Amino acid sequence: MRKAQAKKLPLAPDAKYNDKLVTRFVNNLMWQGKKSGAFTVFYDALDKVAKQTNEDGYEIWKRALSNVTPAVEVRSRRIGGATFQIPAEVRTDRKISLSMKWLIRYSRERNGRSMADKLANEIVAAAKGEGAAFKKKEDTHRMAEANKAFAHFRV
Repeated sequence: MRKAQAKKLPLAPDAKYNDKLVTRFVNNLMWQGKKSGAFTVFYDALDKVAKQTNEDGYEIWKRALSNVTPAVEVRSRRIGGATFQIPAEVRTDRKISLSMKWLIRYSRERNGRSMADKLANEIVAAAKGEGAAFKKKEDTHRMAEANKAFAHFRV
């Protein structure tokens, strides 16, 4: 028997926007427990986004996050010696996690001077519906579409 599932700790909303989603994003962005540094990077990135687009950086970030959020993904399942990629809906919590992780991962892979620059550029690209994080979502959806024939194996 497995033990009881761990309780989710409530997140404190961030100081500037009073949004728990921002705190969650910064927690993913953080390296080596340096949360204040991660907040600095995030806020700098939003300022740069606002400067580039002449719109509210926070709203652009939310739009970018929703553009990168996947609806379906493929899960591997072994059936009779063969492994099938079975399309499945993504849980709400996982949707948010994936979109944040993709935005951060592809920001880190970009070339730029600082992490704030790279994150700002990826946010702007994702908000427009382009960039590596958006492409990842499109690829995920394409994989699910291609394997739609195996949807009846879903559990």
